[in-house]
Amino acid sequence: MQKIICIGSACKDIFFPTAEGKIIETPDELLSQKKIEFELGAKYKIEDRYEALGGCAVNVAVGLARRGIDATCYAHIGNDENADWILSELQKNNVKTDLINKDKKLSSDMSAIIIDEQSGERVIFSNQKANANLEIIPDKISQTEWIFIGDLHGNWQGHLDLIFKVAKENKIKLAYNPKQINIHDDVKKVIEIISGTKILFLNKDEALEIILAVNSEKITDEAYLLAELKKLGAEIIVLTDGIRGAWVSDGSEIFFALGKKVKALDSTGAGDAFASGFLGAYIKEENLQACLDSGIANSSSEVQFYGSIDGLLGEN
Repeated sequence: MQKIICIGSACKDIFFPTAEGKIIETPDELLSQKKIEFELGAKYKIEDRYEALGGCAVNVAVGLARRGIDATCYAHIGNDENADWILSELQKNNVKTDLINKDKKLSSDMSAIIIDEQSGERVIFSNQKANANLEIIPDKISQTEWIFIGDLHGNWQGHLDLIFKVAKENKIKLAYNPKQINIHDDVKKVIEIISGTKILFLNKDEALEIILAVNSEKITDEAYLLAELKKLGAEIIVLTDGIRGAWVSDGSEIFFALGKKVKALDSTGAGDAFASGFLGAYIKEENLQACLDSGIANSSSEVQFYGSIDGLLGEN
């Protein structure tokens, strides 16, 4: 039996670091407090660019494999040079690729990512056409201990229903990181799946949006958010907020780990790195505080590199 299958997208990310963007503070917008501005019609020089594996499922699978955990990626890609590159890079990182489908009719997904050199924060322009054609085949995911659900597109509600059904029938543990696009699109479906989740991963913005859908009070206190999220049914709630750190609750106790102050080159994949660090430690039966510390260490290392793969930590 497999240890974990990570379901979601697999793509190539291309990074464009620049110091030319103007950061605009918008504190009154609860879910969008900073923006970056460029002159329309202008042309900006990029000193260098970087390419790396991308996609939440890929990032988490690689992070788990680095920890010595048997990880398989379940994704849908095209039938082109980028597809061959994606498969080759995954195999180099000891991630199993037998559940990745190559579609002859499609090109593989790509993302163009602008990095603000001053802060390391990014804006992602993502193509998800191949991922939108993902098909969930129950027999292919029924023999595993864990399923990690990452970035789903296309018929993502149907995918969630099917994954949840297979997990329930086969007593598979679910780790779920709902993406903001899914929360925007159908928060009720996201909440429905949360009820059957072993571990729920959310950043603070995602948590706020979910809670605002069931409770109109704009309370940002972490203890309150954890308590309200716990009511939705997940066994373990993990909440991250960048450099401020991360919190985890099992319903009876709250644990906290402060973020590490490092020089961040690129924040892309920081949440995925945290998730793989936390989940890897949890699968190895470490306590919740140790899981938090592992997540923080992994994300703090990952942000010091461009892309979501370089910087992921190996086994302790």
